[in-house]
Amino acid sequence: MPGTGGSGADGAAGGATGGGAGAGAPGGLRRTLTFRDLLVYGLLFIAPMAPVGIFGTLQARSHGAVTVVYLVATVAMACTASSYAQMVRVAPRAGSVYAYARAGLGEGAGFVAGWMAMLDYLLIPAVAYLFSGIALHALVPAVHPWVWTALAVVVTTLLNLAGVRTAARVGFAVLAMEIVVLAVFVVSAVVVLVAHGAQRGWAAPLTGEGGFSVGAVLSAVSVAVLSYLGFDAIASFAEEAGGGADRVARALLTCLVVAGVLFAVQTYLAALLMPMSAADLAARPTEQGTAFYTTVDSAVGRWLHDLVAVSKAVGAAFAALAGQAAAGRLLFAMARDRRLPGAMSKVDAASGAPRRALLGAALVTLVAAVGAARRDDGLDQLSSIVNVGALTAFGLLHASVLGWFWIRGRRGDRRPGRSRAPGDGAPSVLWHAVVPLLGLAVVIAVVAEASATAQFVGGVWLLAGLVVLAVQYGGRARAGGVRG
Repeated sequence: MPGTGGSGADGAAGGATGGGAGAGAPGGLRRTLTFRDLLVYGLLFIAPMAPVGIFGTLQARSHGAVTVVYLVATVAMACTASSYAQMVRVAPRAGSVYAYARAGLGEGAGFVAGWMAMLDYLLIPAVAYLFSGIALHALVPAVHPWVWTALAVVVTTLLNLAGVRTAARVGFAVLAMEIVVLAVFVVSAVVVLVAHGAQRGWAAPLTGEGGFSVGAVLSAVSVAVLSYLGFDAIASFAEEAGGGADRVARALLTCLVVAGVLFAVQTYLAALLMPMSAADLAARPTEQGTAFYTTVDSAVGRWLHDLVAVSKAVGAAFAALAGQAAAGRLLFAMARDRRLPGAMSKVDAASGAPRRALLGAALVTLVAAVGAARRDDGLDQLSSIVNVGALTAFGLLHASVLGWFWIRGRRGDRRPGRSRAPGDGAPSVLWHAVVPLLGLAVVIAVVAEASATAQFVGGVWLLAGLVVLAVQYGGRARAGGVRG
C-alpha cells in the first residue's frame, strides 16, 4: 500500500515530536485551546442529556435494566477512547482518525478512514440541526422547521468562523445551561422519590424487571453506544490544543467518564419514576420516543417537561456547532495532504480558523438538514445513515493501533509489540492489542445491529470512496510515469 515507506508512519512520528504539519506555523492552526475548551467541545457534541431521545427504546430492549446498559456502553466505548489516546500521541494532527489510520495502516487506509468519518461529521450535525429546528417549531408553530434549522446552521457557522476560542466560550455557556437543567431534573427526581417513593424496586434499573437478561442488555448496548458519538471530535483539535497530545488524550478519557456518569444517573432516576413497565413500553413502540418526557411530565410536572425540551433544542444546535468544527478540521487535514481540493487547506489569518473547510462542511450540512426538514420522514431517514460512517472509522482506528504498535513499529523497528512508550510487556500487550481488539469487536457487533438502510448507505459511501482513491492513485501513477 502506498505510504508504508515514509509518508505515513514517518510523517506521523515527525508530527509527534514537532507538533504536526502546520501547527503553530504561519498559515497553520493555532494552539489556543485549554483542557476545559476540549472538554466543552466533546460534551457539547455528545450532549449531557443524550439518552432522553432513546431512553424508552433502551428501557424496552433491556427489560428495564437501562442503567446497566449505559455502564456497559461506557466500558465498551472506553476501548475506543483508549485507542484515540494512544494514537493522538503518535500523530497529534488535525484530522483525527484520518491521521491515525494514515500513520498506522498507510495512506490508502487513512483516506478510507477519513472518507467514512466525513459521512459522520457532516451528517450528525445535520441531524442535530434538524432536531433543533423541530423542537423550536413546536415552541413557535408559526415558523416552519426548515427555517429554524437554517437559522441554527447560520448562527453556529458564524461562531465557528469567528475562531475556535470564540466558539468554545459560547459553547461553554450553552453546556453550563444544559448541565443546570440536568441538575434541576436530578434534584426534582430525588425530591419526588423521597416524598412518594419509586414506581418499582430501587435495584430494577440495574437488575431489570422480572430478571436480568444478558442478551437483552447487549442488544440495548448496541444502540446506547451511539449516544457517545462525538466525544472523538476532541481529537480533531490536536493541533490547536495548548499542551499538545497529552492534554487531548486526557480530555478524551475525561469526557467519556463524565458522560457515562451523567447518562447512568439520569437513566437510573427516570427508570425509577417511569409510570409504565418495560414490558408495557415494549408492547407500545410508538410511545418509546417520548418515554422520558412522559416520565418527567407525570412525576414532576409540565414545567420541567418544557424546560428539558428547550434545553434539548438549544443544546442540539450547539452539538452541531462542535460537529461542524470537527468536520472542518477533517476536511482541512485531508486537503492539506492533497486528498481533497487544496483550497480547503487555507487558514484565515485573523481568526485562525480553516474558513473554507468550515464553509464547505456548513454547506453540505445545510443542504442535508434543510432538505430533511422539508420531508415528513426526514429525521428518520437522516438518522438511519449517520452512524455507520463513525463506526467504520472507529474500526479503522483500532486497526491503526494494531498496525502502528505491532506491524509498522517505531522508526523502522517492525518487531511486534515495540511501542514508543516505556515499559513493554503485559501493559503494552493490554493497551496495544487486547483493548483495540475488544473495541473492534464492539464496532463489528454494533454495525451488525444497524438498520439495512444504514448498512446500504454506508456501503455505497465506502464504494464511492474506494473509487475516488483508485482515481487518485491512477493519477499519481500516470504523473510518475510522465516524470520518469
